[in-house]
Order: sequence, then structure tokens, then C-alpha cells
Amino acid sequence: MAGGWEQAQRTVGDASRLIGRSAAGAGRATVRAGRATARAGRGAGRTVVRAGRGAASGTRRIGTASRRLTHAQGAGRTGLGQLIELTALESAGDALVTASLAGTLFKLPVNEARGQVALYLLITMIPFVVVAPFVGPVLDRFRSGRRFVMAGTLFGRGLLCFAMAAAIVPGDVFTIFPAALAVLVLSKAYSVSRAAIMPNVLPADIALVTANARVALFALVTAGVALPVGAGVSAWLGAEWTLRGALVLFLLLGVLAVRLPRHVDSPDLDVLDEEQEDGQARPDRWRTLLNVGPVVTEAMAANVAVRLYSGFLLFYLLFLVQDRHLPGLTPPVTIGVLAVAAGAGGLAGTAVASWVRSRSPQVIVLITLALATVTTIAAAVVFTLWTAVAVALVAAFAQGLGKLALDAIVQREIGEEVRSSTFGVVEAFLQVAWVGGGLVGLLFSLFAGGRAGLAVMSVVLGGSLGWLLVRRRRRVDARDARFEKARAEASRTPKTSNASNIVNVPDVAESEDASGASDARPGSRSGPVNARANAGSGARAGAGGGARSDGNGARPDGGTSLLPSVPDAPRPVPLRRHGPGTGNTTTTVVQRDDPPADKRTKPLTNPHG
Repeated sequence: MAGGWEQAQRTVGDASRLIGRSAAGAGRATVRAGRATARAGRGAGRTVVRAGRGAASGTRRIGTASRRLTHAQGAGRTGLGQLIELTALESAGDALVTASLAGTLFKLPVNEARGQVALYLLITMIPFVVVAPFVGPVLDRFRSGRRFVMAGTLFGRGLLCFAMAAAIVPGDVFTIFPAALAVLVLSKAYSVSRAAIMPNVLPADIALVTANARVALFALVTAGVALPVGAGVSAWLGAEWTLRGALVLFLLLGVLAVRLPRHVDSPDLDVLDEEQEDGQARPDRWRTLLNVGPVVTEAMAANVAVRLYSGFLLFYLLFLVQDRHLPGLTPPVTIGVLAVAAGAGGLAGTAVASWVRSRSPQVIVLITLALATVTTIAAAVVFTLWTAVAVALVAAFAQGLGKLALDAIVQREIGEEVRSSTFGVVEAFLQVAWVGGGLVGLLFSLFAGGRAGLAVMSVVLGGSLGWLLVRRRRRVDARDARFEKARAEASRTPKTSNASNIVNVPDVAESEDASGASDARPGSRSGPVNARANAGSGARAGAGGGARSDGNGARPDGGTSLLPSVPDAPRPVPLRRHGPGTGNTTTTVVQRDDPPADKRTKPLTNPHG
């Protein structure tokens, strides 16, 4: 009995020691695991920190490189660099809105019926119809505060993004649809304002086409980066969070728009609201807007033809692929290839425009139309998948390059008082042409094959190109004829001597002797005053009948002028000379009357051009 009890005690003690040793080993293992976890956590933290530092360093390098590119060639001094950065980030915000609304109301109707596609085309035309008659004149009225107008468009889009973010979860169509259309209208208003202020920030070393291309290139790059980011955020967190991110971005951009340089705002030209300098009344505003001149008309007509062609190709090729009239690849792959070709063509057009320096914008517009015409004729003769891809690429290239050249022509040719309205009308015409081309493409895809549709467009493009070339040739011939006529008239005009511009003012002493006036002396005040009063009409008559000097100070009659023929510049001071037989050799200086005190000259609206 006693031996059994001792045996039980030994067994229990051994078990207790074994359990203790096991518990101690488990504790040591837990400590080791904790230490390993801590080391892993510290390593992961260091990795995250290093990754964050690398991302921040890469972002700083990208920002520095972008700033160096946007501020090159004096763009940082004039404000063009800030405008490029603002427009690029604004395009990123629009891309976020597009990504958040993709698949809801404004998606491209690839697999929809033709009636739904026609409705989509009409919806896309609404913002441009609003911009042309209403927004453009309003922007012209507030040209002295364009920074605040641009900031207002950005703030307004931010508030609309807030409203759409609140309405997208419950699916409130009656809030999303008007808000999305208002975003499109404000985006187009910003584009019109940005195009109108480009001459005010243009450096001396950059052409207008190049400056417009820089803005468009950075806008395309940032939009291309922001679009997949917005799509990923919408798929991960929801479209409402993408819209909230766009809200924050637009509000920050509104602040940056207000901080643009002050010379972005154009001064109010008082001479435009009063009578012109020659006494004629200023023409009506809408008449001035519609009569934009032959250069702008020709450039706009060429761009309308190219935009009509672009809209036609988009929907014509789309439904040809859907109906399997374009063999070679599966429909989804074919659509993807055509989309990549169109994107590459637009990017190439923008890049080429940024390199063009010495070419005239009018020539660039005609070259793009001719290139589209030749490519379409070739594709109509040999219609395959790859000729269709080439046509899509060339159409996007011509559309991008031609639009940038048209913007440069409008910025150069149109005055400050109607520039925004002109841009609004141009955008409306181009969008209507694109919609019309899309509707024609829908109609042709019902019964025409690939070659027939491209043949019709070849005729349209060729006719437009021929008409523009004939019109340009006639305009140049008429200008040369006017120049030759003016030169012939100048050659038939009898030559006058240098003394024709000299006003013969009677000597003060002689006039006193002849008239018997004893109060006036040569140094008295009445003599010069009378001489000035009597010489006013004589100086003007001599200036009107004599030879006018050219820009270099040389006159056609062989003489020289003291001052070049600059508008509103004072003419040379005529001197009175006596013949050799005159006893007195007094020289009287005749000055023109001082201009009125309330005469105001036109302010300099382009201090950097």
C-alpha cells in the first residue's frame, strides 16, 4: 500500500514536471514567434516607408520634369505654363467624371440599336447648342474677368459632382442627367475661355499652333492617366467616391484659376463701345461675329469637312464591324484595334502640331484635308481591315491637327471683343458636323458596303478641298490685283518735290508791315498763335496731297521723311523757308494742334506677343 502511494506520487510529479517543461517551451516558442512577427512588422514597415519615399521621389521627379516642359521657352514668365497645368488637371477631372458615369447614361452605345445611337448623338449636341448662342456672348461681356469665369466653371463642376455623388447610389436619373449635361456645358465654357485667353499669355518664341498643341498634349496625357484610375476606383469603392475625388480636384483647380496672372484678363476696350476713330459707327455685334473674314471661314469649312468625316467613320465602321462586313478579326478585337488607331492618330496630330513652327496655319488646315481625302480614296479602292485602320488613324490625325490650326487662326484673326463668341460658334458648327456625319454613317450602314460609303465620303472631301483651293486662289489673285492697281496709280501720280510738305507761313514782321499792325513783334505771342491756327489746314492739306512715307521712312518721290508713316503719329514739323532773294531769313516752326485731353488710345492687349 505504501509502495503504491509513493509510486502514484512519483507519477504525478513526473507528469507535472513534464507539463511545466511543455508550458515553458510553448512560452519560449510564443516569445520567439512574437519576436519574429515584430521583426517582420519592422521589415514590412521599412518596405512600406521605402516604397512611399520612392513614390514621393518619383512624383517629385515627374512634377519637376513636367514643370520644366510646361514652363519652357518663356511660358513660365507669361503665364502659359500655369494655364497648361490648369488645363491638364481640368482634363483629369473630366476623365474622372467620365469614368464614374461610364455604363450609366453616357456610355458609347456599341451594342445598341441605331435609334438609341441617334438619341445618343442628339444628346451630345445639347451642350454645344447652349454654348454658341448664350455662353459665348456672356464670356465676351466678362473678358476683363476671365480668371473668375474659368474659376466659376470649375467650382460649378465641383458642386455638380457632389450632387451626382449623392444621386448615383439611389439611381436618381432626374438628378444625374441634368447635372451631367451641365458638367458638359461648363467644360465647354472653360475650353472656350481658355482658347480666348491664349494670345494674352503667348511668349514671343512660341507660335499659336505650338502653344495650343502643348495644352492639348498635356491634357491628353493626364486624361489618359486619370481615366483608368477613375475606372479602378469606381470598380473598387464605387462611382460615388470617384465623383467625390473629382469634387475635391475641381475645387482646388478653381483656386488655382483665380491665381493665374492678372494679364490673363483682357482690359475693357472703351473704343469698342463708342464710335470708331474715323467717325464711323461701330458695326453691330452679331454682324461682326458672322463676318469673320475669309481666312477664318476657309479654315472652319475645312475643319467642318474633316469633323463630318470623323463622325461618319466612327459609326459607319462600328456598325460594319457589328454586322460582320469587315472580316479579319473578331468584332471586339476589331473595335479595339480601331479605337487604338484613332487614339494614336489624335496623339500624333497633337505631337506634330507642337513641332510645327514655321508653317502657316492655313496651309496646315488644307494639308490635313488633302491627307484625309487621299487616304479615303485609297481605302475606297482597296477596302480591308488594315485600310480601315489606316483611315481611322488618319481621320483622328487630321481632326486633331486641323482643330489646333483653326484655334490659332481664330486667336490671330478675331478681335478681343467677339473672340469667345466666335469660339462658341466654331465649336457648335464642328459638333453639328460631327453629329451629322454620325447620322449619315448610321444611314449608310443599313444598305451600303464599306467601299460605297468611303467612295461617297471621298467625293465630299474632294469637293470641299477643290472648293477651298479655288476660293483661296481667287482671294490671292484679287489681293494681287488690288496691289498692282495701287502700284499703278502710285506710278501715275506726278512726283512732287520735298518742298511740297512745307507750309509757307508769312513772316511776322512782313505781315505786320503789310497790314499796318504795330502791336505784334517777332517775339510776341500773337505771331506763333496765328501761324499755328493758319497752318492747321495747310499742314493737313499738304499731308493729304503730298507723298506718304512708307514703313521705313522713305517716300516714293525719292525724298525722306523724318518719321515713318505710323497711324496717329505726329507728322514732321514743317519749316518755312524763304528764297535767296528774301531779306529776312526767319524760320517759323509750325506744330500741329495737341490731341484732345479725353482722347484714349487702344490699350495693349497682348503684352507678351
